[in-house]
Amino acid sequence: MNKHYSFKAFLALILLFFVQKASAQQDVGDLFVSGPADATKLINAYFDPLYKGLGLGLNDGWNNTAKSKGFLKFDVRVSVSGVFVPQSARSYDVNTLNLTDIKPAPGSSSIGPTAFGNDQVGGRMEVYTNSGTPTGKFFNLPQGVGFHTVPSAQIQATLGLPKNIDISLRAMPKIKLSDDLGSLSMIGVGAKVELLPLFMGKSEKLIPIDIAISGGFTQYKYTLDLNIENQANSDQRIDAKFNGVNVDAIVSKKILFFTPFASVGYQTSKTDLKALGTYRFATGALTSATYVDPISVKQTDIDGVRASIGFQLKFGFFKFYSSYTAAKYHMINAGIGLGIGNN
Repeated sequence: MNKHYSFKAFLALILLFFVQKASAQQDVGDLFVSGPADATKLINAYFDPLYKGLGLGLNDGWNNTAKSKGFLKFDVRVSVSGVFVPQSARSYDVNTLNLTDIKPAPGSSSIGPTAFGNDQVGGRMEVYTNSGTPTGKFFNLPQGVGFHTVPSAQIQATLGLPKNIDISLRAMPKIKLSDDLGSLSMIGVGAKVELLPLFMGKSEKLIPIDIAISGGFTQYKYTLDLNIENQANSDQRIDAKFNGVNVDAIVSKKILFFTPFASVGYQTSKTDLKALGTYRFATGALTSATYVDPISVKQTDIDGVRASIGFQLKFGFFKFYSSYTAAKYHMINAGIGLGIGNN
C-alpha cells in the first residue's frame, strides 16, 4: 500500500476534478494514532485552502447581468470557477497548531504544504503518548497537489417570473464516482430582482443602466466509505457538507451583444465534515487505542464582502460569461449558456 497518495486522493474525492486512484488511506491512520484532537487540527490546517476555495466557488457565477429575463424566458448554463490560493495559504507550521502528542522529529522541519501547496511531503513528525513518552511512530506531513488553484463547477437553470424576478436552480443528483472516490451531489437556489422597473415603472428607461439585487444558497454533499486498518463492520466513512450563501447588488449596461457588469456583495461559507465510525490503532507493541466518530470539523470559512466585474456576450440563443472576483481569495469564472430572454 502506497502511503504517498492518500491525502492527494482524499482531496481528489472532494473536488471531483482530480482523477487519481486512491491507493491507500494509511496517512489518515497515522494522524489518528495521536488522537482525535491533534488529527482534527492537522486536517484543518492541511485542507484550509480547500474549505475556503470551495466556499468561494459555491457562491460564484450566479449572475452576469442585472437585467431580468422576462416572464417564462429561461436559460441553462455551465460555468467553472478557479480560486487562486495565495502564497501565505500554501503551507502551515505545526508548531503554531498547539498539538498535544505530535512534534517534529529531531532535526526535521515543522513545515508542511497545504492541500494546494507544493507537490512534496512535509516535515517528519513523531508521535508521543499523553505523558510525553515517544511511541516510536513517525509519519511525514502530507504533500500538496502541486498547483495553487481550487476549481469548482456550477450547473444552473434560470426562469423568468412576473415583476422582473428571475429564479435559479443548481442541481446535480447524487453520483457515485466509484468505491474509491465516494459520492457527490449538489443543490442550490437563487433569485434576482431587477429594481428600476419595480420602483419607476415605464420611466425606468430614462436611466441608461440596469440595477438588481440577488441572492443564492448552494450546498455540496460528499460521502466516502473508509477502510483504515480495521475489520469489517466498523462503518467508517467521511460525511461532508459545504454550504455557501451570497447577496449581491448588480449594475450592468447592455451594448448590442455585449453586457459589462459590476457587483458588490456579502458572502459566507461553512464546512461541516465528519469522520464517522470506529477506528482502532496500535499505539505500542501490546497496546491499542479505539476512537469512535473521531473527527468533526464545523466552522465558518468565509465571512465578508466581495466585488466582481465581468461581461456577457450574447449571440442569439448562445451566451458566453466571464468574471473576476476580489474576495478572501481572488478568483475567475467562465461559462457558456443556452436560452431565450431579455438578458
